[in-house]
Amino acid sequence: MDPVIAQQLAARSADLLTAWHPGSAEQRALRDEYLAFIEHHGPDAVRKPAGPEHLTASCFLFTEDRAHVLLTLHRKAGRWLQLGGHYEPADADPAEAALREALEEGGVPGATLVGLADLDRHELVGAFGACRVHWDLGFLATVPAASAPVISDESDDVRWFRIDELADAAPDVARRLAPILA
Repeated sequence: MDPVIAQQLAARSADLLTAWHPGSAEQRALRDEYLAFIEHHGPDAVRKPAGPEHLTASCFLFTEDRAHVLLTLHRKAGRWLQLGGHYEPADADPAEAALREALEEGGVPGATLVGLADLDRHELVGAFGACRVHWDLGFLATVPAASAPVISDESDDVRWFRIDELADAAPDVARRLAPILA
């Protein structure tokens, strides 16, 4: 990624985080850590090849009634996760990256962004190569109905889950969504 574009994405990420009002002390502390990470790493905070830790954008894609969420059986992680991934040069900001990833990985068009929902810094499992830690910005988006998803080359499967199925099928997603849905 071009350093100028990376700097713009890092700055837009910092602006978004600065304006965001998390609902818990834990999320506020994590937001401050994200801001310090961006300040320290500058444009490298958003560039996958720049180091083993970087920002990512993910999308919790719900039906409008929030009864179902679309998850991907991620090929590298080997588990059910929300849709998401790395920033790309064409992304204007983290929200656009999250919506792009949702469309690429889920194949469901017409998502409406609700906004930034949570932050989650996590070590990676599976076959992620040089990537070791993702500083994820989790966005919430909705679609009118649970339309048929399309499996991408990054996934072994993609499907809609009822919220009450998440604790067993996708405990990491359930953990992140619990305070959002409360």
